Amino acid sequence: MALTSDPDVVRAADRIVLPGVGSFRACAEGLRAIPHMVDAMAERVLVGGAPFLGICVGMQLLATSGVEHGTTPGLGWIDGEVRLIERTDPAIKIPHMGWNDVLPAPHAPLIEPGEAYFLHSYHFVPADGHHVAAMTDHGGGLVAAVARDNVVGVQFHPEKSQAYGLALLSNFLDWRP
Repeated sequence: MALTSDPDVVRAADRIVLPGVGSFRACAEGLRAIPHMVDAMAERVLVGGAPFLGICVGMQLLATSGVEHGTTPGLGWIDGEVRLIERTDPAIKIPHMGWNDVLPAPHAPLIEPGEAYFLHSYHFVPADGHHVAAMTDHGGGLVAAVARDNVVGVQFHPEKSQAYGLALLSNFLDWRP
Protein backbone atom coordinates (compact mmCIF):
# COMPACT_ATOMS: atom_id res chain seq x y z
CA MET A 1 0.00 0.00 0.00
CA ALA A 2 1.28 3.48 -0.88
CA LEU A 3 0.11 7.03 -0.43
CA THR A 4 1.23 8.82 -3.56
CA SER A 5 0.95 11.81 -5.84
CA ASP A 6 3.12 10.08 -8.45
CA PRO A 7 1.19 9.14 -11.62
CA ASP A 8 3.67 6.33 -12.37
CA VAL A 9 2.89 4.68 -9.03
CA VAL A 10 -0.82 4.97 -9.82
CA ARG A 11 -0.30 3.39 -13.26
CA ALA A 12 1.25 0.35 -11.54
CA ALA A 13 -1.22 0.05 -8.63
CA ASP A 14 -3.17 -3.16 -8.04
CA ARG A 15 -6.14 -1.11 -6.79
CA ILE A 16 -6.81 2.55 -6.14
CA VAL A 17 -8.56 4.39 -3.29
CA LEU A 18 -9.44 8.05 -3.75
CA PRO A 19 -10.45 9.68 -0.46
CA GLY A 20 -11.78 13.19 -0.35
CA VAL A 21 -12.45 15.81 2.28
CA GLY A 22 -13.57 19.35 1.60
CA SER A 23 -15.41 20.78 -1.36
CA PHE A 24 -15.98 19.14 -4.73
CA ARG A 25 -14.31 22.07 -6.49
CA ALA A 26 -11.21 22.09 -4.25
CA CYS A 27 -10.72 18.33 -4.57
CA ALA A 28 -11.25 18.33 -8.36
CA GLU A 29 -8.84 21.23 -8.81
CA GLY A 30 -6.30 19.63 -6.47
CA LEU A 31 -6.43 16.34 -8.38
CA ARG A 32 -6.08 18.09 -11.73
CA ALA A 33 -3.17 20.19 -10.41
CA ILE A 34 -1.02 17.05 -10.23
CA PRO A 35 0.40 16.66 -13.75
CA HIS A 36 -0.84 13.50 -15.52
CA MET A 37 -2.65 12.15 -12.43
CA VAL A 38 -6.17 12.06 -13.91
CA ASP A 39 -4.81 10.37 -17.05
CA ALA A 40 -2.90 7.82 -14.96
CA MET A 41 -6.01 7.02 -12.94
CA ALA A 42 -8.13 6.61 -16.09
CA GLU A 43 -5.49 4.39 -17.72
CA ARG A 44 -5.22 2.12 -14.69
CA VAL A 45 -8.91 1.95 -13.78
CA LEU A 46 -10.90 2.42 -16.99
CA VAL A 47 -8.45 0.73 -19.37
CA GLY A 48 -6.46 -1.56 -17.05
CA GLY A 49 -9.43 -2.67 -14.93
CA ALA A 50 -7.90 -2.00 -11.50
CA PRO A 51 -10.52 -1.96 -8.72
CA PHE A 52 -11.29 1.60 -7.61
CA LEU A 53 -12.90 2.88 -4.40
CA GLY A 54 -13.90 6.53 -4.01
CA ILE A 55 -14.70 7.71 -0.48
CA CYS A 56 -16.88 10.76 0.33
CA VAL A 57 -15.76 13.52 -2.07
CA GLY A 58 -13.67 10.82 -3.77
CA MET A 59 -16.99 9.18 -4.69
CA GLN A 60 -18.53 12.50 -5.71
CA LEU A 61 -15.65 13.16 -8.11
CA LEU A 62 -16.81 10.14 -10.14
CA ALA A 63 -19.72 12.32 -11.34
CA THR A 64 -19.85 14.38 -14.50
CA SER A 65 -20.04 17.60 -12.49
CA GLY A 66 -20.58 19.13 -9.07
CA VAL A 67 -22.20 22.46 -8.20
CA GLU A 68 -20.45 23.24 -4.90
CA HIS A 69 -18.85 26.72 -5.25
CA GLY A 70 -19.91 26.85 -8.92
CA THR A 71 -20.17 24.12 -11.53
CA THR A 72 -16.98 22.08 -11.71
CA PRO A 73 -16.30 19.08 -13.96
CA GLY A 74 -15.77 15.76 -12.22
CA LEU A 75 -14.01 12.70 -13.62
CA GLY A 76 -17.15 11.72 -15.55
CA TRP A 77 -16.72 8.00 -14.85
CA ILE A 78 -20.37 7.72 -13.74
CA ASP A 79 -22.76 10.15 -15.40
CA GLY A 80 -24.52 12.37 -12.88
CA GLU A 81 -24.35 15.55 -10.84
CA VAL A 82 -23.40 16.33 -7.26
CA ARG A 83 -25.97 18.71 -5.75
CA LEU A 84 -26.75 20.33 -2.41
CA ILE A 85 -28.98 18.19 -0.20
CA GLU A 86 -32.41 19.82 -0.24
CA ARG A 87 -34.06 20.19 3.15
CA THR A 88 -37.53 18.64 2.89
CA ASP A 89 -38.22 18.83 6.63
CA PRO A 90 -37.10 21.64 8.97
CA ALA A 91 -36.04 18.99 11.52
CA ILE A 92 -33.47 17.58 9.09
CA LYS A 93 -29.99 18.98 9.67
CA ILE A 94 -27.56 19.77 6.89
CA PRO A 95 -24.82 18.71 6.75
CA HIS A 96 -25.96 15.11 7.00
CA MET A 97 -23.74 14.06 9.88
CA GLY A 98 -23.84 10.89 11.92
CA TRP A 99 -24.80 7.23 11.72
CA ASN A 100 -27.32 6.02 9.15
CA ASP A 101 -28.44 2.75 7.65
CA VAL A 102 -26.91 1.69 4.33
CA LEU A 103 -29.37 -0.24 2.17
CA PRO A 104 -27.59 -1.92 -0.75
CA ALA A 105 -29.13 -2.59 -4.14
CA PRO A 106 -29.35 -6.29 -5.07
CA HIS A 107 -26.57 -5.90 -7.67
CA ALA A 108 -24.20 -3.90 -5.43
CA PRO A 109 -20.59 -5.08 -5.25
CA LEU A 110 -18.83 -4.79 -1.85
CA ILE A 111 -21.77 -3.12 -0.05
CA GLU A 112 -23.63 -4.98 2.67
CA PRO A 113 -26.56 -3.81 4.82
CA GLY A 114 -25.41 -2.00 7.91
CA GLU A 115 -24.85 1.31 9.59
CA ALA A 116 -22.16 3.79 8.50
CA TYR A 117 -20.95 7.25 9.45
CA PHE A 118 -21.82 10.09 7.05
CA LEU A 119 -20.65 13.70 6.87
CA HIS A 120 -21.72 15.66 3.76
CA SER A 121 -23.89 18.52 2.50
CA TYR A 122 -23.85 17.52 -1.17
CA HIS A 123 -25.03 14.27 -2.71
CA PHE A 124 -24.51 12.34 -5.94
CA VAL A 125 -27.52 12.13 -8.28
CA PRO A 126 -26.63 9.53 -10.95
CA ALA A 127 -28.22 9.93 -14.40
CA ASP A 128 -28.78 6.15 -14.54
CA GLY A 129 -30.39 4.49 -11.52
CA HIS A 130 -28.55 1.26 -12.33
CA HIS A 131 -25.41 2.90 -10.96
CA VAL A 132 -26.95 3.32 -7.50
CA ALA A 133 -25.32 0.65 -5.32
CA ALA A 134 -26.85 1.70 -1.98
CA MET A 135 -29.20 4.26 -0.45
CA THR A 136 -29.64 5.89 2.93
CA ASP A 137 -32.44 8.02 4.36
CA HIS A 138 -31.93 11.57 5.59
CA GLY A 139 -35.31 13.26 5.26
CA GLY A 140 -35.63 11.34 1.98
CA GLY A 141 -33.50 8.97 0.00
CA LEU A 142 -29.85 9.84 -0.63
CA VAL A 143 -27.37 7.80 -2.62
CA ALA A 144 -24.96 6.11 -0.21
CA ALA A 145 -22.92 4.30 -2.88
CA VAL A 146 -22.50 4.12 -6.64
CA ALA A 147 -20.96 1.40 -8.79
CA ARG A 148 -20.07 0.70 -12.39
CA ASP A 149 -17.92 -2.22 -13.50
CA ASN A 150 -14.69 -2.08 -11.41
CA VAL A 151 -15.54 1.33 -9.89
CA VAL A 152 -17.31 1.77 -6.53
CA GLY A 153 -17.83 4.95 -4.57
CA VAL A 154 -19.26 5.38 -1.07
CA GLN A 155 -20.59 8.62 0.40
CA PHE A 156 -19.97 7.45 3.96
CA HIS A 157 -16.62 7.20 5.72
CA PRO A 158 -15.47 3.56 6.16
CA GLU A 159 -12.56 4.75 8.31
CA LYS A 160 -15.06 6.14 10.85
CA SER A 161 -17.64 3.36 10.50
CA GLN A 162 -16.04 0.84 12.86
CA ALA A 163 -16.68 -2.85 12.07
CA TYR A 164 -18.95 -1.98 9.13
CA GLY A 165 -16.26 0.16 7.53
CA LEU A 166 -13.54 -2.43 8.14
CA ALA A 167 -15.73 -5.06 6.46
CA LEU A 168 -16.18 -2.81 3.41
CA LEU A 169 -12.43 -2.21 3.14
CA SER A 170 -11.76 -5.94 3.51
CA ASN A 171 -14.32 -6.67 0.77
CA PHE A 172 -12.56 -4.12 -1.45
CA LEU A 173 -9.18 -5.79 -0.90
CA ASP A 174 -10.68 -9.19 -1.82
CA TRP A 175 -12.75 -7.85 -4.77
CA ARG A 176 -11.93 -9.26 -8.21
CA PRO A 177 -14.34 -7.48 -10.60
